[in-house]
Amino acid sequence: MPPAETARTLRSELREIVRVLLISLAVVIPVRLFIAQPFIVRGASMEPTYHDGEYLIVDEISLRFSELERGEVIIFRYPHDPKSFFIKRIIGLPQDTIVIRDGYVYLSSPEGELQKVDESYIGSEVFTLPDKVVTLGPDEYFVLGDNRPDSSDSRVWGPLEDQYIVGRTFLRLWPISKLKFL
Repeated sequence: MPPAETARTLRSELREIVRVLLISLAVVIPVRLFIAQPFIVRGASMEPTYHDGEYLIVDEISLRFSELERGEVIIFRYPHDPKSFFIKRIIGLPQDTIVIRDGYVYLSSPEGELQKVDESYIGSEVFTLPDKVVTLGPDEYFVLGDNRPDSSDSRVWGPLEDQYIVGRTFLRLWPISKLKFL
């Protein structure tokens, strides 16, 4: 092959590579920024639901179209260090009053009646300590880890403001044996 033809072929291949890269970036970046992002679980605070090293996909877009619900697992920026990400379960919604008493979590009605929060996902032997009462503001959530003895959560650092919430857990990709839409 003559040198001029080799140079043209090389330029053509380089142009194709650049084109593929640009198209890939045009697709991947908006998806990563606005729709979904990866998250790797670190630590034991969400056991037995999620374990250290599990790879999750976080749904960011649904937050724009639907309200968060009690019991959902979310990813958020830690309020005292927004560079760090945490994973926890929503226990209290805006305006709720959360009562932790004798190891159990309750919602308090405006009349003061207590309704025990269904926490079947953590098992019957897990107790939540310490006792406390927290009334949430209009943009605040009360979040707890499923592994209460090993979780830094709203009991320690207070309510979570909605501005720190990144998204909901959507898909567990790793380990493959636990692949599951959440």
